[in-house]
Amino acid sequence: MRILIAAAGSRGDVAPYTGLGAALRRAGYDVALAATDAFAPLARDAGLEFRPLPADTRARGGVTGKRELMRRAAAFITELGQGFADAVDDRTDLLLLSTTTAPLGWHLTEATGVASLGVYLVPTAPTGDFPPVVTASRSLGRAGNRMAGRLALRMTDRLYEPAVARLRHRLQLSPLSPSAMRRRQERADWPALHGFSTALVPRPADWRPGLEVVGNWWPHHDQDGRLPKDLEDFLGAGPRPVLVGFGSMAGGDGERLSGIAVRALRRAGLRGILQAGGAGLAADGGDDVLTVGDVPHALLFPRLAAVVHHAGAGTSAAALRAGVPAVTVPVTADQPFWAGRLAALGAATDPIPFRSLTAERLADALGRVVGEQASARAAARAAQHMAAEDGAGRVLAAVQRLTAG
Repeated sequence: MRILIAAAGSRGDVAPYTGLGAALRRAGYDVALAATDAFAPLARDAGLEFRPLPADTRARGGVTGKRELMRRAAAFITELGQGFADAVDDRTDLLLLSTTTAPLGWHLTEATGVASLGVYLVPTAPTGDFPPVVTASRSLGRAGNRMAGRLALRMTDRLYEPAVARLRHRLQLSPLSPSAMRRRQERADWPALHGFSTALVPRPADWRPGLEVVGNWWPHHDQDGRLPKDLEDFLGAGPRPVLVGFGSMAGGDGERLSGIAVRALRRAGLRGILQAGGAGLAADGGDDVLTVGDVPHALLFPRLAAVVHHAGAGTSAAALRAGVPAVTVPVTADQPFWAGRLAALGAATDPIPFRSLTAERLADALGRVVGEQASARAAARAAQHMAAEDGAGRVLAAVQRLTAG
C-alpha cells in the first residue's frame, strides 16, 4: 500500500512527519513525503520517497505581525495550490494531510477517489476550551471561544479561495468553495488525528466525532547518531548549559538576539548554547557560550538545564519530552498558544513577548527557571505522561482501520 504524507510550512511543520513516515514504513507501507524542496534531505534521511511541492517558506522567518503573516500565508497557499495535484499520482492509495494541505487535499480526494486522513500538528476545530490558536487572544468564555473558532475557520477558508478555485478547474470539478468543502467534511466526520500530547492539550469534549489527540510524532533521527565533537566537549566541560534558539523565526534579528542572549546568560551565571537557526544567532567569543547549527533535539535537550525558545509546537514538545523547563519568547502564529500551555503546566515561566525581550528580563526568567525546582518537576511530570503516548502507533492503527475495508 502506498501512502503519501503531504505537509507544507516551516521546518517545524514538516519534520514531525519524517518520524511518522518512518514508523509507517517499518510497518510495511510504501511511504512518500510531499513537501517543499528544502525538506528533501529530511525525507530521504528517514528512508522516504520525496515528492516536491511548489512554494518557498524560507522568507517567512522574519514575519512578526499578524497582517504580514496573513498576506504571506495567502501568497504561499496560492503558490502551493498551483502544483499540489502533481504530487498525487495513480500509485497513491492513501493521503495523510496536514493542517496546511488538507483544504487542498480534500478536492484531490474528490477527484481521484483516494482515501484520506488528517494528521494535524495544531488544534483547529472550534471549542469552548480555548480560543483559536492563531489569534493569541485571551479566553472569551466558552461561547465566545467557539464563535471565535468559527470565525478563524472562515478566515482560513478565504485564504484558500483562489488556490481551491484553480485546483478544482484543473481537476475538472464543478466550483465549490473552501467553506462548503469544509462543511462537507465535518458532516462526514472526516477523521483527523492530532500529533501533540494530551499533557499540553487534552481532547476537548465538545469536538465532533473523528477528531482525536494521539500524542506527538517525533522527527526522525539516526538512532546511532552522535552530537558533534565540539558540542560534546562543551557539554562535558561544566554544568549543564542553557540552549537559546528561535527555530526558523526572527530572521534579521540575529545580532540583537545574540547580544541579549549572551548578556542574559552571563548575568544569570549560566553557560549557554546558541542555536543559529533562521535568526543566525552567534556567540561573541568566550568559553562559556557555544554556537551550533541543527542538531537533533532528542540527543541534546536531555542534557540541558533549560531551553529558551520561540514556543513552536515541535520545540515545546521536545523540551517537555526531555523533562527540561523552558523560557518562552513567542514570535507569531500559534507560538503564544503553546507558550501559554507550557506556563499553565508550570514547565515554563510566563511568556516574554518577542518585542519586549531584554537581557534583564531573560536573565531574571532564567534565574527562576534554573534556580528553582518547580518548573523542572512540572516538566518531568509531563515527560512521564508523554512517554506513555504512542502517536505514530495511533496513526498506524487508524490507517489499518481505514484500509481494512
